[in-house]
Amino acid sequence: MPYRSGFVTVIGRPNVGKSTLVNRISGQKISIVSDKPQTTRNRIMAVVSGDGYQIVFLDTPGIHKPRHRLGEFMLNAVRQSLEEVDLVLMVVEAHVRPGPGDHYVAAEAEKAGTACLLVVNKVDLVSAGEAEVACRAYGELGRFASVLPVSAARGDNLDELTRAIIAHLPEGPQYYPEDTVTDQPERFVVAELVREKVFELTRDEVPHSVAVTVDEMTLRGRPFESSDQDADADEDVDEDSDAGSDADAGEVGEDAVAGGKGEAGKVYVKATIHVEKDSQKGIIIGAKGRMLREIGQRARIDTERLLGSPVFLELWVKVNKGWRNEEAALRRLGYHEER
Repeated sequence: MPYRSGFVTVIGRPNVGKSTLVNRISGQKISIVSDKPQTTRNRIMAVVSGDGYQIVFLDTPGIHKPRHRLGEFMLNAVRQSLEEVDLVLMVVEAHVRPGPGDHYVAAEAEKAGTACLLVVNKVDLVSAGEAEVACRAYGELGRFASVLPVSAARGDNLDELTRAIIAHLPEGPQYYPEDTVTDQPERFVVAELVREKVFELTRDEVPHSVAVTVDEMTLRGRPFESSDQDADADEDVDEDSDAGSDADAGEVGEDAVAGGKGEAGKVYVKATIHVEKDSQKGIIIGAKGRMLREIGQRARIDTERLLGSPVFLELWVKVNKGWRNEEAALRRLGYHEER
Protein backbone atom coordinates (compact mmCIF):
# COMPACT_ATOMS: atom_id res chain seq x y z
CA MET A 1 0.00 0.00 0.00
CA PRO A 2 1.23 3.54 -0.71
CA TYR A 3 2.29 5.73 2.21
CA ARG A 4 -0.21 8.55 2.77
CA SER A 5 0.57 11.79 4.56
CA GLY A 6 -0.66 15.35 4.75
CA PHE A 7 -1.72 18.38 6.71
CA VAL A 8 -5.24 18.57 8.13
CA THR A 9 -6.65 21.81 9.51
CA VAL A 10 -9.36 21.54 12.16
CA ILE A 11 -11.73 24.52 12.27
CA GLY A 12 -15.03 25.46 13.88
CA ARG A 13 -16.75 27.88 16.21
CA PRO A 14 -15.37 28.29 19.74
CA ASN A 15 -15.90 25.40 22.16
CA VAL A 16 -17.15 22.82 19.66
CA GLY A 17 -14.51 20.30 20.80
CA LYS A 18 -11.72 20.70 18.25
CA SER A 19 -8.89 20.31 20.76
CA THR A 20 -10.57 17.37 22.49
CA LEU A 21 -10.93 15.70 19.09
CA VAL A 22 -7.27 16.19 18.18
CA ASN A 23 -6.11 15.02 21.61
CA ARG A 24 -8.28 11.90 21.38
CA ILE A 25 -7.08 10.88 17.93
CA SER A 26 -3.44 11.58 18.73
CA GLY A 27 -3.62 9.81 22.09
CA GLN A 28 -1.69 12.71 23.64
CA LYS A 29 -2.66 15.91 25.42
CA ILE A 30 -1.35 18.32 22.80
CA SER A 31 -3.87 21.13 23.16
CA ILE A 32 -5.32 22.36 26.43
CA VAL A 33 -9.08 22.08 26.85
CA SER A 34 -11.76 23.69 29.00
CA ASP A 35 -15.50 24.25 28.96
CA LYS A 36 -14.92 27.92 28.14
CA PRO A 37 -14.79 29.26 24.58
CA GLN A 38 -11.59 30.57 22.99
CA THR A 39 -9.30 28.38 25.09
CA THR A 40 -7.05 27.66 22.10
CA ARG A 41 -5.24 30.79 20.91
CA ASN A 42 -2.36 29.55 18.78
CA ARG A 43 -2.21 27.11 15.92
CA ILE A 44 -1.18 23.83 17.57
CA MET A 45 0.33 21.02 15.51
CA ALA A 46 -0.26 17.38 16.46
CA VAL A 47 1.39 14.53 14.55
CA VAL A 48 -0.30 11.13 14.36
CA SER A 49 1.79 8.36 12.77
CA GLY A 50 0.53 4.88 11.99
CA ASP A 51 1.07 1.94 9.71
CA GLY A 52 1.41 3.49 6.27
CA TYR A 53 0.28 7.02 7.15
CA GLN A 54 1.09 10.26 8.95
CA ILE A 55 -1.56 12.87 9.77
CA VAL A 56 -0.35 16.34 10.73
CA PHE A 57 -3.26 18.05 12.48
CA LEU A 58 -3.40 21.82 12.81
CA ASP A 59 -5.67 22.60 15.76
CA THR A 60 -6.90 26.20 15.49
CA PRO A 61 -8.66 28.80 17.64
CA GLY A 62 -12.43 28.98 17.42
CA ILE A 63 -13.63 31.28 14.65
CA HIS A 64 -15.35 34.31 16.16
CA LYS A 65 -15.74 38.04 15.61
CA PRO A 66 -12.57 39.71 16.98
CA ARG A 67 -13.03 42.21 19.81
CA HIS A 68 -9.36 43.06 20.28
CA ARG A 69 -5.98 42.50 18.65
CA LEU A 70 -5.59 39.12 20.30
CA GLY A 71 -8.85 38.09 18.62
CA GLU A 72 -7.51 39.31 15.29
CA PHE A 73 -4.35 37.27 15.81
CA MET A 74 -6.45 34.19 16.53
CA LEU A 75 -8.56 34.65 13.39
CA ASN A 76 -5.42 35.15 11.29
CA ALA A 77 -3.99 31.93 12.79
CA VAL A 78 -7.03 30.08 11.46
CA ARG A 79 -6.76 31.60 8.01
CA GLN A 80 -3.04 30.84 7.77
CA SER A 81 -3.75 27.24 8.75
CA LEU A 82 -6.13 26.92 5.80
CA GLU A 83 -3.38 27.74 3.32
CA GLU A 84 -1.91 24.83 1.36
CA VAL A 85 -3.41 22.03 3.45
CA ASP A 86 -4.52 18.66 2.16
CA LEU A 87 -7.79 18.39 4.06
CA VAL A 88 -10.09 20.45 6.29
CA LEU A 89 -12.17 19.15 9.19
CA MET A 90 -15.10 21.40 10.08
CA VAL A 91 -16.29 20.55 13.59
CA VAL A 92 -19.82 21.38 14.77
CA GLU A 93 -22.01 20.42 17.74
CA ALA A 94 -24.85 17.92 17.39
CA HIS A 95 -26.96 19.50 20.13
CA VAL A 96 -26.87 23.01 18.62
CA ARG A 97 -28.68 23.98 15.42
CA PRO A 98 -26.65 25.68 12.66
CA GLY A 99 -26.33 29.43 13.06
CA PRO A 100 -24.61 32.40 11.37
CA GLY A 101 -21.27 31.42 12.88
CA ASP A 102 -21.44 28.00 11.26
CA HIS A 103 -22.27 29.54 7.88
CA TYR A 104 -19.20 31.74 8.25
CA VAL A 105 -16.97 28.79 9.18
CA ALA A 106 -18.26 26.80 6.20
CA ALA A 107 -17.47 29.72 3.89
CA GLU A 108 -13.93 29.93 5.28
CA ALA A 109 -13.49 26.19 4.76
CA GLU A 110 -14.62 26.48 1.15
CA LYS A 111 -11.99 29.17 0.52
CA ALA A 112 -9.30 26.59 1.23
CA GLY A 113 -10.15 24.94 -2.07
CA THR A 114 -9.61 21.42 -0.77
CA ALA A 115 -11.76 18.55 0.45
CA CYS A 116 -13.62 19.13 3.71
CA LEU A 117 -15.02 16.54 6.12
CA LEU A 118 -17.91 17.66 8.32
CA VAL A 119 -17.47 16.31 11.86
CA VAL A 120 -20.67 16.47 13.91
CA ASN A 121 -19.31 16.23 17.46
CA LYS A 122 -20.95 15.64 20.84
CA VAL A 123 -23.46 13.05 19.61
CA ASP A 124 -23.34 11.64 23.14
CA LEU A 125 -25.53 14.59 24.15
CA VAL A 126 -28.40 13.72 21.77
CA SER A 127 -30.40 10.71 20.63
CA ALA A 128 -29.54 8.81 17.44
CA GLY A 129 -32.48 10.45 15.68
CA GLU A 130 -31.41 13.93 16.74
CA ALA A 131 -27.86 13.20 15.55
CA GLU A 132 -29.20 12.30 12.10
CA VAL A 133 -31.19 15.54 11.98
CA ALA A 134 -28.09 17.52 12.96
CA CYS A 135 -26.00 15.82 10.27
CA ARG A 136 -28.55 16.69 7.59
CA ALA A 137 -28.92 20.29 8.79
CA TYR A 138 -25.19 20.97 8.94
CA GLY A 139 -24.60 19.07 5.71
CA GLU A 140 -26.55 21.77 3.86
CA LEU A 141 -23.97 24.43 4.78
CA GLY A 142 -21.46 23.40 2.13
CA ARG A 143 -20.04 20.74 -0.14
CA PHE A 144 -18.60 18.16 2.23
CA ALA A 145 -16.78 15.04 1.13
CA SER A 146 -18.27 13.15 4.10
CA VAL A 147 -20.43 13.85 7.16
CA LEU A 148 -19.38 11.90 10.25
CA PRO A 149 -21.11 11.94 13.66
CA VAL A 150 -18.64 11.47 16.53
CA SER A 151 -18.14 11.97 20.23
CA ALA A 152 -14.62 13.21 20.93
CA ALA A 153 -15.29 13.04 24.68
CA ARG A 154 -16.22 9.34 24.58
CA GLY A 155 -14.21 8.35 21.52
CA ASP A 156 -17.26 7.24 19.53
CA ASN A 157 -16.68 6.73 15.78
CA LEU A 158 -13.17 8.18 15.83
CA ASP A 159 -11.72 5.11 14.12
CA GLU A 160 -14.05 5.67 11.18
CA LEU A 161 -13.11 9.36 11.13
CA THR A 162 -9.41 8.48 11.11
CA ARG A 163 -9.92 6.10 8.20
CA ALA A 164 -11.82 8.80 6.29
CA ILE A 165 -8.99 11.27 6.91
CA ILE A 166 -6.34 8.83 5.68
CA ALA A 167 -8.40 8.05 2.57
CA HIS A 168 -8.37 11.75 1.62
CA LEU A 169 -4.62 12.22 2.12
CA PRO A 170 -2.33 12.10 -0.91
CA GLU A 171 0.58 9.74 -1.29
CA GLY A 172 3.53 11.48 0.29
CA PRO A 173 6.57 11.35 2.53
CA GLN A 174 6.85 10.92 6.27
CA TYR A 175 7.22 14.56 7.33
CA TYR A 176 8.25 13.91 10.93
CA PRO A 177 9.93 11.07 12.85
CA GLU A 178 7.41 8.54 14.17
CA ASP A 179 7.93 9.62 17.80
CA THR A 180 7.10 13.29 17.07
CA VAL A 181 3.81 14.40 18.63
CA THR A 182 3.99 18.19 18.20
CA ASP A 183 6.23 20.96 16.87
CA GLN A 184 5.74 23.10 19.98
CA PRO A 185 8.67 23.44 22.41
CA GLU A 186 8.17 22.14 25.93
CA ARG A 187 8.20 25.69 27.30
CA PHE A 188 5.11 26.49 25.25
CA VAL A 189 3.28 23.36 26.38
CA VAL A 190 4.09 24.02 30.05
CA ALA A 191 2.83 27.60 29.75
CA GLU A 192 -0.38 26.29 28.19
CA LEU A 193 -0.84 23.82 31.03
CA VAL A 194 -0.65 26.66 33.56
CA ARG A 195 -3.15 28.68 31.51
CA GLU A 196 -5.49 25.68 31.35
CA LYS A 197 -5.61 25.57 35.15
CA VAL A 198 -6.52 29.26 35.24
CA PHE A 199 -9.40 28.46 32.87
CA GLU A 200 -10.49 25.61 35.13
CA LEU A 201 -10.46 27.66 38.35
CA THR A 202 -11.61 31.15 37.35
CA ARG A 203 -14.61 32.55 35.53
CA ASP A 204 -16.10 35.50 33.67
CA GLU A 205 -13.46 37.61 31.92
CA VAL A 206 -10.52 36.56 34.11
CA PRO A 207 -9.35 33.49 32.13
CA HIS A 208 -9.62 35.33 28.82
CA SER A 209 -7.45 38.15 30.19
CA VAL A 210 -4.62 35.78 31.14
CA ALA A 211 -1.43 34.93 29.27
CA VAL A 212 1.39 32.76 30.61
CA THR A 213 5.09 32.81 29.86
CA VAL A 214 7.70 30.32 31.06
CA ASP A 215 10.70 32.44 32.01
CA GLU A 216 13.09 29.69 33.05
CA MET A 217 13.41 25.90 32.92
CA THR A 218 16.50 24.39 34.56
CA LEU A 219 17.65 21.02 35.82
CA ARG A 220 20.32 21.16 38.56
CA GLY A 221 21.35 24.61 37.41
CA ARG A 222 21.55 23.73 33.70
CA PRO A 223 19.03 24.94 31.12
CA PHE A 224 16.46 22.21 30.66
CA GLU A 225 15.71 23.46 27.18
CA SER A 226 17.56 26.06 25.09
CA SER A 227 15.50 29.07 24.14
CA ASP A 228 16.08 32.67 23.19
CA GLN A 229 12.97 33.75 25.09
CA ASP A 230 14.77 34.13 28.42
CA ALA A 231 15.93 37.70 27.92
CA ASP A 232 12.50 39.01 26.97
CA ALA A 233 10.78 37.06 29.74
CA ASP A 234 13.17 38.27 32.44
CA GLU A 235 12.58 41.88 31.45
CA ASP A 236 8.89 41.31 31.97
CA VAL A 237 9.15 40.49 35.69
CA ASP A 238 9.28 43.52 37.96
CA GLU A 239 8.33 44.80 41.39
CA ASP A 240 4.62 44.57 40.51
CA SER A 241 4.83 40.76 40.50
CA ASP A 242 3.87 38.38 43.29
CA ALA A 243 5.40 34.92 43.59
CA GLY A 244 4.02 31.67 44.83
CA SER A 245 4.93 27.99 44.80
CA ASP A 246 3.06 24.72 44.73
CA ALA A 247 5.82 22.81 46.54
CA ASP A 248 4.54 19.97 48.67
CA ALA A 249 6.66 20.87 51.71
CA GLY A 250 5.15 24.33 52.02
CA GLU A 251 8.09 26.19 50.53
CA VAL A 252 7.46 29.61 49.02
CA GLY A 253 8.90 30.92 45.81
CA GLU A 254 11.55 33.10 47.44
CA ASP A 255 12.91 30.21 49.51
CA ALA A 256 13.05 28.01 46.42
CA VAL A 257 15.23 30.52 44.58
CA ALA A 258 17.53 31.05 47.55
CA GLY A 259 17.88 27.31 48.08
CA GLY A 260 19.00 26.55 44.54
CA LYS A 261 15.67 26.49 42.75
CA GLY A 262 14.24 23.32 44.18
CA GLU A 263 15.63 19.96 45.15
CA ALA A 264 18.35 18.24 43.15
CA GLY A 265 16.94 16.18 40.31
CA LYS A 266 13.84 18.33 39.94
CA VAL A 267 13.11 20.48 36.91
CA TYR A 268 12.73 24.05 38.13
CA VAL A 269 10.08 26.00 36.21
CA LYS A 270 9.55 29.71 36.69
CA ALA A 271 6.41 31.04 34.99
CA THR A 272 4.58 34.35 34.96
CA ILE A 273 0.80 34.71 34.76
CA HIS A 274 0.01 38.01 33.01
CA VAL A 275 -3.32 39.75 33.64
CA GLU A 276 -4.81 43.05 32.52
CA LYS A 277 -6.12 44.49 35.80
CA ASP A 278 -5.11 44.72 39.45
CA SER A 279 -8.44 43.13 40.43
CA GLN A 280 -7.64 40.12 38.23
CA LYS A 281 -4.26 39.80 39.89
CA GLY A 282 -5.99 39.60 43.26
CA ILE A 283 -8.33 36.88 42.00
CA ILE A 284 -5.46 34.80 40.57
CA ILE A 285 -3.50 35.03 43.83
CA GLY A 286 -6.56 34.47 46.02
CA ALA A 287 -6.92 34.76 49.79
CA LYS A 288 -3.58 33.94 51.41
CA GLY A 289 -2.34 32.74 48.02
CA ARG A 290 -4.75 29.79 47.90
CA MET A 291 -5.82 30.24 44.27
CA LEU A 292 -2.26 30.60 43.00
CA ARG A 293 -1.22 27.53 44.98
CA GLU A 294 -4.09 25.48 43.54
CA ILE A 295 -3.23 26.57 40.00
CA GLY A 296 0.38 25.59 40.63
CA GLN A 297 -0.45 22.22 42.15
CA ARG A 298 -2.66 21.21 39.24
CA ALA A 299 -0.23 22.50 36.62
CA ARG A 300 2.71 20.73 38.28
CA ILE A 301 0.99 17.34 38.04
CA ASP A 302 0.45 17.70 34.28
CA THR A 303 3.93 19.17 33.79
CA GLU A 304 5.55 16.20 35.55
CA ARG A 305 3.55 13.87 33.30
CA LEU A 306 4.74 15.83 30.24
CA LEU A 307 8.42 15.99 31.21
CA GLY A 308 8.66 12.62 32.93
CA SER A 309 10.49 14.23 35.84
CA PRO A 310 9.73 15.77 39.25
CA VAL A 311 9.00 19.48 38.90
CA PHE A 312 9.32 22.50 41.17
CA LEU A 313 6.93 25.11 39.78
CA GLU A 314 7.21 28.76 40.83
CA LEU A 315 4.45 31.09 39.65
CA TRP A 316 4.47 34.88 39.47
CA VAL A 317 1.55 37.19 38.68
CA LYS A 318 2.02 40.45 36.82
CA VAL A 319 -0.32 43.18 35.58
CA ASN A 320 0.13 44.17 31.92
CA LYS A 321 -2.72 46.60 31.44
CA GLY A 322 -4.55 46.17 28.14
CA TRP A 323 -2.07 43.62 26.78
CA ARG A 324 -4.67 42.06 24.46
CA ASN A 325 -4.80 45.27 22.44
CA GLU A 326 -1.09 46.12 22.35
CA GLU A 327 0.97 44.78 19.46
CA ALA A 328 4.28 44.84 21.36
CA ALA A 329 2.78 43.04 24.36
CA LEU A 330 1.19 40.40 22.13
CA ARG A 331 4.53 39.67 20.48
CA ARG A 332 6.31 39.54 23.84
CA LEU A 333 3.74 37.07 25.15
CA GLY A 334 4.04 34.79 22.12
CA TYR A 335 1.11 35.92 20.00
CA HIS A 336 2.61 36.85 16.67
CA GLU A 337 2.03 35.61 13.16
CA GLU A 338 4.28 32.88 11.78
CA ARG A 339 6.19 33.69 8.63
